[in-house]
Amino acid sequence: MSARNIAVVTGTTHGIGRVTSRELARAGYTVVMLCRNQPAAARLREELRVLLPRSDIHAVHCDLASLASVRACADTVRRDFGRLALLINNAGMVSTIRRRSPDGLELCFATNHLGPFLLTRLLLDRLSPAGRIINVASWVHYGARLNLPSIDARRAHYSPTQAYAQSKLANVMFTLALARRLEGHDITVNCLHPGLVASNLLPLWLRAFYRLTGRPMIDAERGARTNLYLALSTEVAGLSGRYFDERQRERPASAFARDVQQQELLWEQSERWTGLSPLP
Repeated sequence: MSARNIAVVTGTTHGIGRVTSRELARAGYTVVMLCRNQPAAARLREELRVLLPRSDIHAVHCDLASLASVRACADTVRRDFGRLALLINNAGMVSTIRRRSPDGLELCFATNHLGPFLLTRLLLDRLSPAGRIINVASWVHYGARLNLPSIDARRAHYSPTQAYAQSKLANVMFTLALARRLEGHDITVNCLHPGLVASNLLPLWLRAFYRLTGRPMIDAERGARTNLYLALSTEVAGLSGRYFDERQRERPASAFARDVQQQELLWEQSERWTGLSPLP
């Protein structure tokens, strides 16, 4: 397979991941969808093949909450596909109650940050020259601070909004820390806020929270625009370590997210949680 044409996308069975996969396939990419729900992924693959008869679309099982599943998925991608042009960490979740991942970690943080962190690290050497890594974050990171000991605290009070915001803050911090490590290489990494995307997966409390902000919700077609802009536009070629909003405008990340010392603390703890060795 041609290296410049392979795109790996997580969380594709609904919402902006579904639109992103469709439009990358339309643009001629071989799309590798990493999905927890394999029956839904198979249905989507067939739908896209009917819509785009010349498309080349694959589905690989990946439960981002499980470190073992992420490792098995990365092994499959490395074995079955060539070098990657795009890695889009799109999947995410919200939990209304404190739940644990299969590895005993807080579920929202494990799924939204640690799974993508591990996946990216395991596939990093498979990115082609001029490859792009895109992390879907959120504007809610502006109101968050990351207290690493509290994330895995067994008896700490659990707030769904705080847990989600911390995981999205971690997405931004990971992006900035990885961009520093990729300086001098031809691979870029950026993150984005897709907008307040209307989705059946959003719990009622989060919908209410969004309404209180006064920000309008948008559909998945509009929500995927910044994903696709960062994946396909020549305007961002060579740009790295940036945060973009739902209008494809570059914005400064929060002061906490830009704190290099905090980024490094997160990076080192993420390596410990995922069992990774430091990058050379």
